[in-house]
Amino acid sequence: MPLLQRLCQVLYDSGFGTVIRESDYAYSIIESVHVIAITVVVGTIAVLDLRMLGIVLRPIAITRIARAVFPLTWTGFAIMFVSGFMLFWAEAAKMYTNPAFRTKLILLALVGLNPLIFHTTVYRRVHEWEKLPVSPWRARTAAALSLTLWGGIIIAGRAIAYF
Repeated sequence: MPLLQRLCQVLYDSGFGTVIRESDYAYSIIESVHVIAITVVVGTIAVLDLRMLGIVLRPIAITRIARAVFPLTWTGFAIMFVSGFMLFWAEAAKMYTNPAFRTKLILLALVGLNPLIFHTTVYRRVHEWEKLPVSPWRARTAAALSLTLWGGIIIAGRAIAYF
């Protein structure tokens, strides 16, 4: 048995995983928190992405919007990460072979790379273009990719239950 599969089995067999999985309420509550946190993360990111695409809030500078939403984004991300890991812990052995879960992990890695690349390249010169009604093509591309990846993550996450 591969090491990663053994680790997943250990998590699944642990007391904590069993409590979450077999509780009448724990899994449902954690899942609800996870969905709310995803809503906060995607909602705040979507506001910034839609602004960069020139669809909403065109008169407002991008850095002003970013300063307003990033605290919510990071708080939502922390809650999403912890609750998602707890859900994984409870079902780790099953998740190991779930294609939707694997797809979600790949999309999460890509959605993490997108802002990393964006912030180390085009965003460095944001003060030159942030007040334009429509951002430069590279910023718009990053925004469209972000929205697409987050949509894929939500779809893959929902599909986990069906595999």
